Amino acid sequence: MSDQKQAEEAVRSLISWAGDNVEREGLCETPQRVVQAYQEFFSGYAQDPHTILEQSFSEVEGYQDIVLLQKVPFYSHCEHHMIPFFGFADIAYIPHQRIVGFSRLIRVLESYSRRLQVQERLTQQVAQVIQDVLQPKGVAVSLQAEHLCMSMRGIRQHGVQVKTNSFCGDFQDERQQARFFRMLDR
Repeated sequence: MSDQKQAEEAVRSLISWAGDNVEREGLCETPQRVVQAYQEFFSGYAQDPHTILEQSFSEVEGYQDIVLLQKVPFYSHCEHHMIPFFGFADIAYIPHQRIVGFSRLIRVLESYSRRLQVQERLTQQVAQVIQDVLQPKGVAVSLQAEHLCMSMRGIRQHGVQVKTNSFCGDFQDERQQARFFRMLDR
């Protein structure tokens, strides 16, 4: 049995376990649709974030201040319950000798968020790969997200926002962190 067929059979088992009839009209194609959706949700496993950042530019024309992408939406899945969490990311770096296209920073976020995750690790992974590949003076990443595993089950608290931060290089200095957070308040 192929991986695709095994995954579809697992979905059939879950539908049956939940108490519904997998053969009824509205559910008969659900296993295939769920597997296709999960292929998209977890497409980050097939991407290498380091490679995404490899194409950079040395033409910084002396620019030495913060580059900030603010309120970048993201979606991920909690590795504990496989339930979505979603929110916004703020990604900043201070170039040293290289800059990168803004969309590549978003692709890095997408690559890591489209995996089973915890928000703390996701925040750290995005910051660290930018630091490792671009070698800027510093990197700051801040994520704010709602976790549906808290909203839909368990404590059932809708709208709770979880905030995580990761700082590398110059952003480990509290003054640079303060500048970063002031820029977010605009």
